[in-house]
Amino acid sequence: MAARYYDGVTADVQDVMLKITTQELLICRPADSSVVVRWPVADMVVLGDSHHEAAPPLALRGSDARLVVEDPAWRAQLVSVVPALKPLALEPVKVGPRLGAYSLAIVALVGLFWNAVEYGSEYAVPLLPYTLQAKLGETVLDELLADKETCQGRAGLAAINRLANDLAGEAGYKHEVTVHIVEGGPVNAFTLPGSILVFYSDLITQAKDSSQVAGVLAHEIGHVVHDHPIKGVARAYGIDLLFKVLTGGYSDILSTFGTGGSALLAMRNGRAFEREADATGVRLLEQRGLRADGVSTFFEQMLEKEPADAATAAGIWSSHPPTRERIESTKRPPTGRPAFSAAEWQALRNVCK
Repeated sequence: MAARYYDGVTADVQDVMLKITTQELLICRPADSSVVVRWPVADMVVLGDSHHEAAPPLALRGSDARLVVEDPAWRAQLVSVVPALKPLALEPVKVGPRLGAYSLAIVALVGLFWNAVEYGSEYAVPLLPYTLQAKLGETVLDELLADKETCQGRAGLAAINRLANDLAGEAGYKHEVTVHIVEGGPVNAFTLPGSILVFYSDLITQAKDSSQVAGVLAHEIGHVVHDHPIKGVARAYGIDLLFKVLTGGYSDILSTFGTGGSALLAMRNGRAFEREADATGVRLLEQRGLRADGVSTFFEQMLEKEPADAATAAGIWSSHPPTRERIESTKRPPTGRPAFSAAEWQALRNVCK
């Protein structure tokens, strides 16, 4: 019976022959059958088992010596003489069925967890105390505005905050909305938890008319009244936790959540949120008898400036619907009262001066 012997003292490997009795194992040199070492059967142990290793090593208690028998038939012969060595000759584990069962368990776990994230963010998260949501929004706002200039024109700020709260009130929203205007670009606006809206002044100065600013504002109010910002935070944390479960703790997509940029990443609105905010914004403007065509004309202006629509190019990976789709779904006739009076619009255009 051939095997490999490691004496536990040197790094040498010896090819040896084995002879076994019910009392001892003789490890011999193949050339002359001289005995290298005798192992008492009662002191022999198997390190591991053949379920998980091709050839689990034999060891002698109290020694660093090891013996490896590669041939399964010879290992079975050893076990037939010394039943205590049974781990040497176990049937190998069939990986396929175990892998299939493991995969099904992972899929089920992901499905359950995903549903929990969806349910929690949709129904439970908005029930968080509003004071906590507001505190989170203010913390993120402070981080974002730390190195930026904000516009302080009282009349302009009063005008946009008045319309924001009129639209929120139309939706039955019970908290006060606060709009901040940051000087400069990009041409963008976003919503934070706690009814906080941030507009960039370039959006206002580059708007063709007041209906476009009102349309963007109504869209952001749609996010507010549907609790999208705090839902976005909850979903991002839930997904991060799911990744950590699946990767053994190596997901760290929100490790720097304290910074404004990471918080905004967490609150990026998905396509379903954007569609809901578009529809709600248009509806609120129409319910108040205001011009509601500014939502679609704003998107048209965006598409004129960037014909290669980033949302369309990104496909399913885009967090926003394709711009052309949004134009079609929000298109309305230019009827209704202006959202801002002439004096309010002029004050808003000069809010940073």
